[in-house]
Amino acid sequence: MKFIRAIILFGICLTIPAIALAENKIKDQYNPVNTGVTALGISPDARGAGMGDLGAATDPDVNSQYWNPSKYAFAYSTAEISVSYTPWLRKLVNDMFLANVAGYWKFGRNDLQALSATFRYFSLGEIGLTDNEGNAINSINPYELAIDVAYSRKLSSSFSMGIAMRYIFSDMAYDAGGESSEVYSGASAFAADISGYYTGYPIIGRSECQWSFGFNISNIGTKVSYDKGTTNAFLPTNLRLGTTFLFPITDYNFLSFSFDVNKLLVPTYPRVDSYENGAENPAYQEAIDKYNTMSPITGIFKSFADAPGGFKEELREIYFSVGAEYNYNQRFFLRAGYYHEDKYKGNRKYVSFGAGFSLNVLRIDAAYMVAMAQTSPLDQTLRFSLSFDMDGIKDLVGRRR
Repeated sequence: MKFIRAIILFGICLTIPAIALAENKIKDQYNPVNTGVTALGISPDARGAGMGDLGAATDPDVNSQYWNPSKYAFAYSTAEISVSYTPWLRKLVNDMFLANVAGYWKFGRNDLQALSATFRYFSLGEIGLTDNEGNAINSINPYELAIDVAYSRKLSSSFSMGIAMRYIFSDMAYDAGGESSEVYSGASAFAADISGYYTGYPIIGRSECQWSFGFNISNIGTKVSYDKGTTNAFLPTNLRLGTTFLFPITDYNFLSFSFDVNKLLVPTYPRVDSYENGAENPAYQEAIDKYNTMSPITGIFKSFADAPGGFKEELREIYFSVGAEYNYNQRFFLRAGYYHEDKYKGNRKYVSFGAGFSLNVLRIDAAYMVAMAQTSPLDQTLRFSLSFDMDGIKDLVGRRR
């Protein structure tokens, strides 16, 4: 049925592999890591997106839940709330979008602890369904959502850790009805994140700088299945490592440089051309069975040494981001970054730009992405974030009284 093709298209659009690969060599070696609920890998906020999709070690903000929830313990304000919106794949369709709501609250003696939560909703728009003859039979409006809560705590004056728990629902429900036996239901999953954040203040010359490091292992959880367990897909479990160096230019002007590396902790699907006689080889079928029955925890450890191309292909599965942020007195921000993914593992390459403006209560951020490949549907993607500082609102209300 065309429904299967639609699901495959969702995965292709969300991971954004190269649409046209001219060289046969690239086609033969093209082998991206496949996951379910790929919308979990889309950055939700404009600040991180404006620096090339990074945030493991940047200064804490209200949207740290996605990048590294342990940063909340070092947040400057007691509480904040943010709303973000991203029109998705606007060059192809006009009804796909990602919406995200995030917030945190610091509590306890000396504000050493923080609770945070996010809600993300990814709409895939309206999808028309056809039968095998191409006749329209129905339409669906699939979506994916995730709700998570996190707890973070300072373990010392310079180090914190955090843990997040997440519920995930991917609605691809479809019942062909009639004589067809194709029935697909929504898929639920549960996942957890483990993260850490270190920040120090080295003196370089006569200036006090800030150097931070962070890690986040996200989406450690169950598999998802749309056909009652007949086939299963791994969640996009991801290891993120990052560092940020911030230094003052003058008393009110600051510049920071950040670098993040990522690796999906998901086993690579067996490649049929790696086996003699292809799909007819019993060893290939055995490899497929092992992949489908592998537990998520086993998959995490296997992901470091299971690529068909050996260590060289494992290195291709590491992608990175570099970015910079200029900050004037925590009021005005300019950002830029670059994101790189190997051409054999998805070929997402783009530069991004962003800006932000902050008042005592309100902060507005925007980001714009320019794809390096002319055929990329992610070209000219915009993101917007609107944040509210609860401390600022409290002070404002107090002054009016």
